[in-house]
Amino acid sequence: MKHFTAMRPIIISIMVIVTGLLLSACAETQFLIHTAKVMKKDQTAGHYKIGNPYQIDNVWYYPHVDYEYDETGIASWYGPNFHGKTTANGEIYDMNDLTAAHRTLPLPSLVEVTNLENGRKIRLRINDRGPYAKGRIIDISRQGAQLLGFHTNGTAKVRVRVLAAESRQLAAAAKGETQLAESDSPITVDKLPITDVDSESLAPLPGTEVAEVPQEVASAVMTEPLETLPEPVLTTSSQLLVTQVPVVNTGIYVQAGAFSQFENANRARAVLSPIGNVQVSQVLSEGVDLFRVRMGPVANVAEADMLLEQMISVGYPDSRIVIDNM
Repeated sequence: MKHFTAMRPIIISIMVIVTGLLLSACAETQFLIHTAKVMKKDQTAGHYKIGNPYQIDNVWYYPHVDYEYDETGIASWYGPNFHGKTTANGEIYDMNDLTAAHRTLPLPSLVEVTNLENGRKIRLRINDRGPYAKGRIIDISRQGAQLLGFHTNGTAKVRVRVLAAESRQLAAAAKGETQLAESDSPITVDKLPITDVDSESLAPLPGTEVAEVPQEVASAVMTEPLETLPEPVLTTSSQLLVTQVPVVNTGIYVQAGAFSQFENANRARAVLSPIGNVQVSQVLSEGVDLFRVRMGPVANVAEADMLLEQMISVGYPDSRIVIDNM
């Protein structure tokens, strides 16, 4: 009996520790279940949309399904001026969610965005059209820009890659064809706080209905208002959503085009030469030899924007800013 009495404090301490661990595990489980339920409920807040061709500044854009989309370029972010407005697929933009606007990908889609300047990588849900500024490939919510580390600078060199399986899931759920699993779905994890743009200066395709210019509003709501979740949990989850990858030395270039005939590439070089140093390089793309016409690298985004405007003004409206290894 004396031995048991002496051991009572130790036994009680062990019971307290075990109880604490069980409660912690229970709370975490309830939190993950809550996350899955909220994701499933909000998933249908908007509707699935591809949309008709539309024109911005004499450039036609053709929204379409592209599960192999992978592009580098400049990202920007948008927030307060669009907060609370309707997105292109009918959701309500919340600048504190992990969403983004894209010119051609289906709404919704899931993409992986890597900041090539600091190696931060996150997933974002595409639920709006944009950006409409030349030289930008994606417009990201304020929360996304903060996690990627370019909220203060305003722009960043990025790689944007569509996540095919997750995007198919989102599309099916938005169409009401299936439900997201309340388990270890990769989209559920991204829910918490969670290229080459195909464009041509051509008339719309025969027989296609031309849409009015989509109004960029903001991102969509993937979650309930952030204040409904405890701030410490949200902060931890936000950190877990960011993956760090090695940073490679990259440069900013402005590309006039990639031509199948060297004569056309050489002609472009002659036209662009008064602007600056033009490089023509032969590359293999999907088994086809192309002659790529570029200028750069340039020092910063502002210089790239100026160069882009010059190249467009001398007859190359499909010029674009690209990021490549140096």
